[in-house]
Amino acid sequence: MSLIDRAEARRKSALAAMDPSEQAALGQYFTPYQAALIIAGLPRVPQGDTIRILDPGAGSGMLTAALVDRIRAERPAAPIDVIAVEVDETLQSALRETLSDIEALGDVKTTLIAEDFLSWALSSGKRFDVIIQNPPYAKLQTGSEQQNLLRAASIDVPNIYAAFLALGVRLLANDGQQVAITPRSWMNGTYYSRFRREFVDTVGIDGIHTFESRSKVFGDTGVLQEAIVVSVTRGRRPDTVHVYTSHDHRDEASVRSVAYDDVVTADFIHVPATEKDAAAVAWMTRHAHHTLADLGLTVSTGRVVDFRSRDMLHQEPIDGSWPMVNASHIRNGQTKHPIGAKKPEWFHTVPEVASKLLVPAGAYVLIKRFSAKEERRRVSAGVWQSGDAVAFDNKLNYVHQNGAGLDLAVARGLAVFLNSSRLDDYFRVFSGHTQVNATDLRQMRFPSLEQLRALASVDTTSQDTIDTAVENVMAAVEIAA
Repeated sequence: MSLIDRAEARRKSALAAMDPSEQAALGQYFTPYQAALIIAGLPRVPQGDTIRILDPGAGSGMLTAALVDRIRAERPAAPIDVIAVEVDETLQSALRETLSDIEALGDVKTTLIAEDFLSWALSSGKRFDVIIQNPPYAKLQTGSEQQNLLRAASIDVPNIYAAFLALGVRLLANDGQQVAITPRSWMNGTYYSRFRREFVDTVGIDGIHTFESRSKVFGDTGVLQEAIVVSVTRGRRPDTVHVYTSHDHRDEASVRSVAYDDVVTADFIHVPATEKDAAAVAWMTRHAHHTLADLGLTVSTGRVVDFRSRDMLHQEPIDGSWPMVNASHIRNGQTKHPIGAKKPEWFHTVPEVASKLLVPAGAYVLIKRFSAKEERRRVSAGVWQSGDAVAFDNKLNYVHQNGAGLDLAVARGLAVFLNSSRLDDYFRVFSGHTQVNATDLRQMRFPSLEQLRALASVDTTSQDTIDTAVENVMAAVEIAA
């Protein structure tokens, strides 16, 4: 068996011995063999004397084994110094075996740090040439010791994995590289905006590897997060980013070179994995220039959480009830109510509660917050219009104007644009998940009010009609400009 084969056997053994609930609580998802090869293959092999490697949250040592194996193949005589940090005592035995296996290659020094990485990193003065990691995926609890420790060091992130990335960057030597497999959520959205800005101000993104399958990368660990691998260099900003795409960690990857500014923007990070993705970003950048705020519009999440409001929800209308609108009422670009759904379609409560949960009469654009992986569209929208107040389910976003309804023509045009293939293609590049967050919508760019009004009369039941109208309206305004 090879070094990596032995490390993989230890990974599987350690995984089988773990309590799944404890593993989930700690956010531990061990790196499979082929995924480790992909991650270890992204950074450049340093050309200095001793290559200093750090593996935070090293687990059974799979990533370190893959990286050292690659370095040995490309620079057989290079001395290597490895530090592996792992706080979980149940994994340290397997990790020691892997590190001992690595030392047996010769001219390799290894050290196991049996401490919490966050506290160790904040007190360490060491610097590294390559940091390779698969950090834990767990939310930082508000007011926790970990969060307080990080905030004292000016690191404010919602998830531990982002803290590992931020600390890794701080531990890089100049021209040092970090490669990590993480969820894609840090690349857009307001929760990670400060982290994202500081990250790209300090390092340049060299390579990105994205997987088309959401579930297969960590298939034997139970995680369904969409994973992405990013390789960066401290103090270096390349002209282009190499973007790799494979179905999962077992397939041969395709690669394309993308201009840096087409990947890293002031607001978020795009991942144009294909020519179609790149075209989607380019089209949107050229044609859509206005945020919702620029248009005087606001997006909010529906106010009624069904499981907290069961006594207010009714299957049939009763005296004094209001429509209860949920995602099932949006169909083919239209909002229809009632539809005889299984879920309650009417809302009734006392006036003081109703004033907090109802939305005033008027026209609104409703957008589904969630889509199933197999659904054809990621973004689905429809217009709601009524002469009375209405209750919107929490699984909807709704666009309004200072809490009130929109101009009907603007509402209709916005729904048409949101249901266009151009918007859907762009959103898939912009966002790495199936959820359509209000924060995502606030950051995205839209047509002008004039363009939206020009789309108002389009038949929303025909995708071809929607797409043709969007192309024509946007092109006409572009030519006129």
